[in-house]
Amino acid sequence: MTDTLPYRVSILFPLPLPEAFDYLVPAEMELRPGDHVRAPLGKRSARGVVWAVKTGPGDRALKTVEVPEGGAPLPPGIRKFVDWLARYLVQPPGIVLRSVLRSSEALKPSPTETVYRRGGGEAERMTDARERVLDAMAALGEASASELAREAGVTASVVKGLARVGALTELVRLVDPPFETPDPEGEGLALTPMQTEASGVLRRLVQAGGFQAALLDGVTGSGKTEVYFEAIAELLRREPEAQILIMLPEIALTEAVLSRFRARFGAEPALWHSGAGPKARRRTWREVAEGRARIVVGARSALFLPFPGLRMIIVDEEHDPTYKQDEGLPYQGRDLAVVRAKIEGANVILASATPSLESLFNAQAGRYVHVRLAARPGAAILPEVDTIDLREHPAETGRWMSPPLIEAVRDTLERGEQSLLYLNRRGYAPLVLCRACGHRMVSPDTQSYLVEHRYTGRLVCHVTGFSMAKPKRCPSCDAEESLTSIGPGVERVAEEARLTFPDARVEIYSSDSRSGAEIVAAMEQGEIDILVGTQIAAKGHNFPGLTLVGVIDADLGLAGGDPRAGERTFQTLVQVAGRAGRADRPGRALLQTHQPEHDAIQALIAGDRDAFLDMEFMVRESLGLPPFGRLAAIGFMSMNPEQVDRVASDYAAKAPNSEGVEIWGPAEPPRAMVRGWHRRRILVRADKEIDISAYLRAWSKRVKTPPSVRVSIDVEPYSFI
Repeated sequence: MTDTLPYRVSILFPLPLPEAFDYLVPAEMELRPGDHVRAPLGKRSARGVVWAVKTGPGDRALKTVEVPEGGAPLPPGIRKFVDWLARYLVQPPGIVLRSVLRSSEALKPSPTETVYRRGGGEAERMTDARERVLDAMAALGEASASELAREAGVTASVVKGLARVGALTELVRLVDPPFETPDPEGEGLALTPMQTEASGVLRRLVQAGGFQAALLDGVTGSGKTEVYFEAIAELLRREPEAQILIMLPEIALTEAVLSRFRARFGAEPALWHSGAGPKARRRTWREVAEGRARIVVGARSALFLPFPGLRMIIVDEEHDPTYKQDEGLPYQGRDLAVVRAKIEGANVILASATPSLESLFNAQAGRYVHVRLAARPGAAILPEVDTIDLREHPAETGRWMSPPLIEAVRDTLERGEQSLLYLNRRGYAPLVLCRACGHRMVSPDTQSYLVEHRYTGRLVCHVTGFSMAKPKRCPSCDAEESLTSIGPGVERVAEEARLTFPDARVEIYSSDSRSGAEIVAAMEQGEIDILVGTQIAAKGHNFPGLTLVGVIDADLGLAGGDPRAGERTFQTLVQVAGRAGRADRPGRALLQTHQPEHDAIQALIAGDRDAFLDMEFMVRESLGLPPFGRLAAIGFMSMNPEQVDRVASDYAAKAPNSEGVEIWGPAEPPRAMVRGWHRRRILVRADKEIDISAYLRAWSKRVKTPPSVRVSIDVEPYSFI
């Protein structure tokens, strides 16, 4: 052991343990903070990360580190992020670390594979089998022995025989090759004076260095992507080794961003999202950790990648509620992006046409640089927005499109242009009930209604994923053919569109649809006349032929106890209306509503966002809600309803007394039972200056709950169901 070698290290395991544990270091082993190791934990061996290095053997007998695991060590930035996040979310640090350590395979070097190409030699003795292999190689260009053999209908020995005589060349290559290096000098689109000014502000932030936060606030179609591309190019010119993360709220948006990225920088970025397979995720994790992946495009979980040289984070559509994760480790990706950037000393750019109130509040307070793009470039103008009062122009019985909307779609079709019918409900109908007895079909062990999907003939729960074939008889009264669908879903609206416009090409675009990339391409190429879509169709797409947006139910989302309901409705309507008229043809948006006088709808029609936001700010401030206050939720789940009531009540009774903190509940949330688990909830509201995380930690230490009751803490909750 050298003089500088530590005697012990603290190891954090990706498990729900309260802290890191100390271990002795063998004399022949050198370890540093961030190293991946394997060490004994209880009666098994577990993988962990060296969290701290300590001198001396300690005051008690310690177990010994078994073996280093290899791979790039976790850099200091991600370790500080884990520690901060554990304190903020009131979670064991190992639970946060589990979100970082995605694949043990990523710690090993890339595996290799042997492939073959056509060689310069010729086989002296040609057989029919060998000729088929060479024909297959001419078609494939490059392939493994098994691929060639399968294509040619021969054994692998024939392929290897051709390699021995030089007719084929054998190559060994990496299965996970490095990503291409982006070129900052690639030619971008010509910027308007307004876009040039905005990109200049972002470039100056890059030049200043260190942590800088900016809100890129631009109307739909104003060119926000091209503007932040200029900031990326500036950073890569100054720091060729810099790493950049671009966060997107939906996987479906990835392909559109990738194609624009390829055109601008001449290279594919690394991808990170739940739709990527294990091989792709292993490759991205390793290349990020080694500092070779320059740019990553990913979902909210990409925040947990171990970047050693992170210099910029871009959160596109920063207002989007899908950045909030409710299951497992609850966190708000947008907010954590700002924290991660601050820890790393990096720039963070939050981009949106409808910024969240939290981001606008920070911009108004001077914490973020506020960059505005108030107009679309060139001939494109913002769409005309109007309402259809369903009290005056109701749809026919059993239909959902009002006469004025039908007429507008017909006019659009006659001009050879495209329409989008928007409804934030998947499936055919949101409720299936029995006409005979009134029984409502619900998912087993939940209070969630089953939604009919007409094309599959199944009833689906969008909370639990449960599905079943639609029964012929009512399960309650046994009446035959009595189950009927109530209310519209995208499938029902699409069915109505096909009946109303039999010659039109109608397609559905929702998270249940076929490949989103195929639908987007078909829209861009004019192969769809009427697109019926949910929120996924309202985000980030640019359809040149789309000139009419019809919102089937603009009121959806205005009701309920969600304090962000009005804000979300306004954001959604702005986003979906903004799909219209993005090229040189003017667009129009029609909102079907029973509440045309609602503030959110009136602000959208008038184009007066500031008036609506001022009102929302006033309401939030009067109630002490975010961004003027803090919220937290404590959830309880048990299979026993009496037990969950008792534990939740006992928990509430032990809340610390603190001025500026209000406790609401416990009470049943709207979905009081999911998958057989009975749910209760306590809401905590605190003044802005109160450290609500510290308050929750102190509270949790006062209470012991039985293992049969699950307790969860959600700081700044977004879901109230």
